[in-house]
Amino acid sequence: MVRAESPRVASDPDVDQLIAQMTLAEKLGHLNQMGGGISATDNPGAKAARMSELAEQIRAGAIGTFIGAHGAEHTNALQRIAVEESRLKIPVAFANDVIHGYRTIFPIPLAEAATWSPEWIEKACHVAAIEARAAGTHWTYAPMIDVCRDPRWGRIAETAGEDAFLGAEIAAARVRGFQGDDPSKADRMIACAKHYVAYGGAEGGRDYNTVDISLSTLHDVHLPTFKAAVDAGVGSMMSAFNEIGGVPASGNEYTLRTVLRERWGFDGVVISDWASVRELVPHGFAVDEAEAAAIGIRCGVDIDMASGIYQKFLAAAVERGELPMRLIDESVRRTLILRKKLGLFANPYTDVSRETALQGAAEHRALARDVARRSMVLLKNESGVLPLARKAQRIALIGPLVESKRDVLGTWAGVGREEEAIDVLQGLKSVAGADVTIDRALGCEVLAALPNGIDEAKRVAQNADVVLLALGEMEMMSGEGHSRASVELPQPQLDLANAIFDLKKPTAVILLTGRPLSIPTLAERAGAIVLAWHPGSEAGHAIADVLFGDFNPGGKLPATFPRSTGQVPLYYNHKNTGRPPSEGNRFTSKYIDIPWTPLYPFGFGLSYTSFSISDATVSPLEARADGVIRVSVKVTNTGKRDGDEVVQVYYQDPAATMTRPVRQLCAFRRVSVAAGRSETVSFEIPVTRFGFHDNSGQFRVEPGEIRLGVGGDSATELGLRVQLVKS
Repeated sequence: MVRAESPRVASDPDVDQLIAQMTLAEKLGHLNQMGGGISATDNPGAKAARMSELAEQIRAGAIGTFIGAHGAEHTNALQRIAVEESRLKIPVAFANDVIHGYRTIFPIPLAEAATWSPEWIEKACHVAAIEARAAGTHWTYAPMIDVCRDPRWGRIAETAGEDAFLGAEIAAARVRGFQGDDPSKADRMIACAKHYVAYGGAEGGRDYNTVDISLSTLHDVHLPTFKAAVDAGVGSMMSAFNEIGGVPASGNEYTLRTVLRERWGFDGVVISDWASVRELVPHGFAVDEAEAAAIGIRCGVDIDMASGIYQKFLAAAVERGELPMRLIDESVRRTLILRKKLGLFANPYTDVSRETALQGAAEHRALARDVARRSMVLLKNESGVLPLARKAQRIALIGPLVESKRDVLGTWAGVGREEEAIDVLQGLKSVAGADVTIDRALGCEVLAALPNGIDEAKRVAQNADVVLLALGEMEMMSGEGHSRASVELPQPQLDLANAIFDLKKPTAVILLTGRPLSIPTLAERAGAIVLAWHPGSEAGHAIADVLFGDFNPGGKLPATFPRSTGQVPLYYNHKNTGRPPSEGNRFTSKYIDIPWTPLYPFGFGLSYTSFSISDATVSPLEARADGVIRVSVKVTNTGKRDGDEVVQVYYQDPAATMTRPVRQLCAFRRVSVAAGRSETVSFEIPVTRFGFHDNSGQFRVEPGEIRLGVGGDSATELGLRVQLVKS
């Protein structure tokens, strides 16, 4: 039985006065979120009928917030009914999934994480807020800040990858980008951190699946990103679909009440994921929908998205005395305060003229291009294949994704328009220059062979000076509901690639994907590999900038690339075990058919220049739990091009009262260094970053040795030592 004590809730006299005037039915209506969209394909009669239905519900106070309503004119029409025709004239709020852009689409979030640049991610989220708010959206269901260690899970595309520290820094940046210092401004909106919590830990990488983890893992891996979002002032949270150790997240008293409300002091709105409270029934946690609704509201899930069970069942529970009215009032208070923070009581309507002026603005697309090229990771570059020269030459552009516009936008692409996206061929032609000839061939489809496709591709490649292969995933191969049992490159694409490699032409692969892939054949046989992800509206331009060297790639992997799906889950901050892998010793933790190591480790990424990281120092050599240590290194660009390096600091706690990972990220910074120059990079690291949670959920920083290392990826040596002492 869930406790009935009140969760933390803010107070507001104006809101309290409104609540005092509301009937129970109106209160429950404001805890009800419904779809408010009108399909562009519907005939006028169907649209009119839908608007009439929505109008009737709004007038009755039966809907407090909408999902899926787009466009200033449409949302204003619905808002007008709320503030002019409903009894209490309370404005409604409009929410949408604005994940990596609204009309101007930025790289998928996993790609943005590869920039290792929270400041650029914050800028991208601000542009998304500008465009979305101008089109009548007040509230975004982002950032998605689940930590994911399994690339089979399609929604890894929406995450910041496998690391809690990197994810936490990015989570805070996204909240700042969406909300700013005042979400009521015309260029801001309320953010929603999702999916609370541990959704990314789904067994088998299968969406919506069971999560069974220790309390220590919950606190040290899955909760830090959400704590960072709360500390950044996020206005709302979304409860997840999954269970955690037998208790569904949308009915989990410990995570929703004890941690979120009581320990962290979060007083914003919690909204369910789509019908996730109703799904307590198929989980086997509630006997029926009435019990599910009661559990949800008692745990502090304020708004029921889409299922309608709060409206259907909670009034009777209150009237029977089974549910305190104050729990309803507290949830209503939170959702009304959210709308007040958005400024909707003072200014409920959207200025229609802003929508036309701001959607896809030139400066927004310029930023999208810049973020996209910063997100690209150079995985391999041998024999000078890249950057491409602009001398007179013939380039063969081959692969199923050479002219794809929809796929480069990626999953959850807002209202981005396919026809406005720049595909790879367009981008190359616009950047290459008049002396470069580009011939194209598909070779195959993403998932299927084409009759004579490989023969045609070989013919085009034979006549070329250099070959570019655009391979990877379609948009619909990643994202929600798109888990994959295998993260290998589809066989038709492998067959195409091998046929081209056999020609012995200089060949570079452009890898377009929503997740880490297993690509050992490409890693072995390609001359160069540029991981472009799904880069958004400016995909082709950004890819061409990198290929021709107008931009020197500096992205780093936010998630490990495995050699084989059979290694998954594979992540850098794993535990050591009592028998860590060792060559030549059969009885250690490894495989007999492939190496245990990743194909490309977390944090990895090359450049068209080279860097050395030297002269690492740490001080003081002894530190207390409430202290700070300082790590300093010299970063030298030893090549002939200006470039970016991501300086990464890792640590290991070699002996503790609970086993600790082999290494963990504790600081990073992306720095630009001119060719032949050096920069000193320093970090101040709180000693609390070396702490951990035990299996009672208690945080501790223990005395003992901490080993640290500074380098360009997670494989860096841990040569520094700090002794932690008792306070």
